[in-house]
Amino acid sequence: MAAPSLLNWRRVSSFTGPVPRARHGHRAVAIRELMIIFGGGNEGIADELHVYNTVTNQWFLPAVRGDIPPGCAAHGFVCDGTRILVFGGMVEYGRYSNELYELQASRWLWKKVKPQPPPSGLPPCPRLGHSFSLYGNKCYLFGGLANESEDSNNNVPRYLNDFYELELQHGSGVVGWGIPATKGIVPSPRESHTAVIYCKKGSASPKMYIFGGMCGARLDDLWQLDLETMSWSKPETKGSVPLPRSLHTASVIGNKMYIFGGWVPHKGENTENSPHDCEWRCTSSFSYLNLDTAEWTTLVADSQEDKKNSRPRPRAGHCAVAIGTRLYFWSGRDGYKKALNSQVCCKDLWYLDTEKPPAPSQVQLIKATTNSFHVKWDEVPTVEGYLLQLNTDLTYQATSSDSSAAPNTLGGRTDPHRQGSNSILHNSVSDTVNSTKPEHTAVRGAALKSKADPRAAGSSAALQSAPVPNASSNSSCVAAALWRSEVDEICALPATKISRVEVHAAATAFSKETPSNPVATLKAEQWCDVGIFKNNTALVSQFYLLPKGKPSMSKVGNADVPDYSLLKKQDLVPGTVYKFRVAAINGCGIGPFSKVSEFKTCIPGFPGAPSTVRISKNVEGIHLSWEPPTSPSGNILEYSAYLAIRTAQVQDNPSQLVFMRIYCGLKTSCIVTAGQLANAYIDYTSRPAIVFRISAKNEKGYGPATQVRWLQGNSKKAPLS
Repeated sequence: MAAPSLLNWRRVSSFTGPVPRARHGHRAVAIRELMIIFGGGNEGIADELHVYNTVTNQWFLPAVRGDIPPGCAAHGFVCDGTRILVFGGMVEYGRYSNELYELQASRWLWKKVKPQPPPSGLPPCPRLGHSFSLYGNKCYLFGGLANESEDSNNNVPRYLNDFYELELQHGSGVVGWGIPATKGIVPSPRESHTAVIYCKKGSASPKMYIFGGMCGARLDDLWQLDLETMSWSKPETKGSVPLPRSLHTASVIGNKMYIFGGWVPHKGENTENSPHDCEWRCTSSFSYLNLDTAEWTTLVADSQEDKKNSRPRPRAGHCAVAIGTRLYFWSGRDGYKKALNSQVCCKDLWYLDTEKPPAPSQVQLIKATTNSFHVKWDEVPTVEGYLLQLNTDLTYQATSSDSSAAPNTLGGRTDPHRQGSNSILHNSVSDTVNSTKPEHTAVRGAALKSKADPRAAGSSAALQSAPVPNASSNSSCVAAALWRSEVDEICALPATKISRVEVHAAATAFSKETPSNPVATLKAEQWCDVGIFKNNTALVSQFYLLPKGKPSMSKVGNADVPDYSLLKKQDLVPGTVYKFRVAAINGCGIGPFSKVSEFKTCIPGFPGAPSTVRISKNVEGIHLSWEPPTSPSGNILEYSAYLAIRTAQVQDNPSQLVFMRIYCGLKTSCIVTAGQLANAYIDYTSRPAIVFRISAKNEKGYGPATQVRWLQGNSKKAPLS
């Protein structure tokens, strides 16, 4: 985590959609990039389910259905994959609940569930302010506040320290409550505390940590429960323990538990001698506990002023959600005005990056031209942009062709279309989904994730692995790098599905033609900025030249970059190899760079890649069709289609796919028989898929191949609708 002085809070000021009204006592969980909020209240308890998309900065109200629960506050709220469980809470003043509801977020379907009671003992009583934590297939319930009076208008509070576990069924439903037999001294009764569960790397013993809460007075004690041995203990900690508090939040990122906000005793109050808080106030103090070393670190002290409004103001009863390494905070109350007898609630949404972002995947090429690249890389969650750099320490000039020589290629694949051919496949990729619908368009939505570029070479029968090229090769070829993709359904707006497509792509061209423009020669490992990009795609036709004497441009320690308007630009030129790398940027600065990719600009004349690939089932197997590409040099002479097949080589090294040609001809469609499909290799690098490649040839040779991953179902993630 950054030093306290370097914390870079961000207030979200630009968003769309129906913003929920300010409140306190609500709860939030994260499903991928979505923050899902339920309950809470201010002038009445809210019963709507609100969703905030942290990527699009969009609020929306999903169209929920089923056994919709009543509004509640200070309830339990946990997420297991794409299902959410709600337990207990206050449903109206003085009346608490012990009902359990399940939301299937993939369908926005609510269901009331009725767990079996414990084998011995009573089920949990109605309560609020309890903790409800998930680990594996169990939820753990601790403490809270009950009303001893049967009359909801006559509130007689009773603080609880009972402990239950709730066993879940896989996917949907629950088994029942249990009352584990624990060892050691049990934490004192309390409500509005926090509980998190953390399992140290290399350990098989998860532990639950309870901090703070309220029992007449605010508490600052830390308790640990070993979920394997069911033993309670009070770990000894180092560092400055946060002030006693309740209605705070605790969030785990990595090995740190972040504590923010809450109600703390008023300054000057002697909490040790007073069994009850006479005065309290909200705080904006922010600390974390290293759960491996049991050391507290203060990031924002309680007394630290914020005259510039550069961080969230003091609050309690807010919600906090960790998405990746970013913490989001929304709403909560910032005080209690006795004269008006009303709560004052915050309306703001903030986030804080707790670590620099991880390295993105390698840069992959979607399309190469004579003087530009269209590139993509794996999207990194919760980042503010990407720094793309290139380097060209090897100047490749075009060489003469020898049609009988085996090619040496950089990032390429030898052409399997003809025995003895020296062409190399470019590759672009799309995915189609295996279903019973008559037709599926290959690529849908925005492209995202990338993988390393596998290399393959071939004969007339199959593509296999090719050697790394020699720069002095005299062969004529069209180079390539792979563009893979995977369709991954994720949640978007209520009535919309956004398809998320992963891509790797390809290539470039060696040729006997020589580029007419000179190439700026850079020293080895001198990286030049292409620019800062908000999204994970870029059209690269220029880069910024380094000032003399500088080995690199951008600082890696933070997000400071030079004023590009003062730097000279260099155009990309044909027939040149360029190295690329990319780093993600968030509030903590610029993260590590990706692995290096190499691509070469094209020589004019080769055909483009076939597009709009469609797959439909028929009695013989499947029907594969595509749209013709552009062909600058004459008509298309033929197409070739290939199928990735099972071999011992692929089993040993799945990144080295072997392809068998299944079609060669002038038609823009072909039949893949059931017999051919029986020999297909199922690629499990992401979602299971059968892989095809299709390319076109004109008088110059074969151009880039479109690679299609035909998804076979068994998605690792349930789609959200």
